[in-house]
Amino acid sequence: MIQKAVHWRRYLTSFQLIILGFAGVILLGALLLALPVASASGAWTPFRESLFTSTSAVCVTGLVVFDSGSYWSVFGQGVILLLIQIGGLGVITMAATFLMIAGKNISLKERSAMQDAISAPAVGGIVRLTRFILKGTFFIELLGALAMLPVFCRDYGPRGIWMSVFHSVSAFCNAGFDILGRPGNLYPSLTAYIADPLINTIVMLLIVTGGIGFLTWDDVCTHRLHLRRYRMQSKVILAATGLLILLPAVLFFFTDFSDLPMEQRFLASLFQAVTPRTAGYNTADLTAMTEASRAVMILLMLIGGAPGSTAGGMKVTTLTVLAANAFATFRRRAEPQLFHRRLEGAAIRNASTILLLYLTLFFTGAVIISTAEGLPLSACLYETASAVGTVGLTLGLTPQLGALSQWILIVLMFLGRVGGLTLIYAAYSGRDLSCARFPQEKITVG
Repeated sequence: MIQKAVHWRRYLTSFQLIILGFAGVILLGALLLALPVASASGAWTPFRESLFTSTSAVCVTGLVVFDSGSYWSVFGQGVILLLIQIGGLGVITMAATFLMIAGKNISLKERSAMQDAISAPAVGGIVRLTRFILKGTFFIELLGALAMLPVFCRDYGPRGIWMSVFHSVSAFCNAGFDILGRPGNLYPSLTAYIADPLINTIVMLLIVTGGIGFLTWDDVCTHRLHLRRYRMQSKVILAATGLLILLPAVLFFFTDFSDLPMEQRFLASLFQAVTPRTAGYNTADLTAMTEASRAVMILLMLIGGAPGSTAGGMKVTTLTVLAANAFATFRRRAEPQLFHRRLEGAAIRNASTILLLYLTLFFTGAVIISTAEGLPLSACLYETASAVGTVGLTLGLTPQLGALSQWILIVLMFLGRVGGLTLIYAAYSGRDLSCARFPQEKITVG
């Protein structure tokens, strides 16, 4: 039996292993969350609801059908936290971690799967990079928990220790799960701390640190402030991340939160600019924001964070590559450039494909939910952008949705986390695709 399992795994590609790994962890998590011990009431949880929660946790999304703070027991919250950690680091990375702890040799195929899982440029040094990621992750999460400990212990007593750990891991993994709620207040998130500069600052730092990607960490730790030595990808990620935080923050400052004191208005604007790029926390009432601000948040949710990070979405590099290609077209340049480097054609094709996939999933899911539930399309677009971008922000629709709509959100969360190209590569791996070139003919676009 073991030989058959090894033989079967040998013929799976790394992309297929990633998809099956995520699916397996989600299913196991759903079964654990369905147990009576996982709920505070001691009752069995319906499988669809436990599957939704497990998918949201592994895909580091944050959409929920039950209040995480009051519905789940400590055991259930512990399962959710473990699923968040596995989903944030990646199933393949966690599997490799157990192999390293057990002292097992990591094969070339396993190293290749690790490379694809964290978007590393080469197989060489992948084990060293994985150790660096694990040490950095746990160290940053520990610092975040210690920093938030005084506030949560002040407000919740000894339970504040658990709350500090839970929210530190959830913020770093860009999951957006919170355990601050009470029955009847399903989505409080961090609204109680809108005026607390410590919680705001620590959570934003955790979100950004988890969302810039592990390879960017490597550049920062290796080259410090010598930015010229960074990989082009790291430069793109840091520059795009800065712009995607600054510009929305300015918009939110002038269009929303005018009833708040100046310091709180600044914090609220900055926090709401950071969190849509797959983090899922909010300190302000999202339903009270303007339509323009919510539209910008939808765009930010679709963009997401960096490749090889705890964040989801299309990724900031996808947007930057498309923008560079458009700029090259405007300037009538033969090849797009970024930081004095040419971009390869495959990156442009991949970026275009990813954009089309995410827009199709996002819009199709919203249309189906709007039709099935009789809800405004704009509200449904917000929910599906949150699901496919693995964000977790919501206008409060998720618990009210029927079975079909919740299944759609489950599928969108899964597809958004594993990535569109991963699915395509997994589906077509091993196929004998023809390399024949057909005659060329011009077509007018634009």
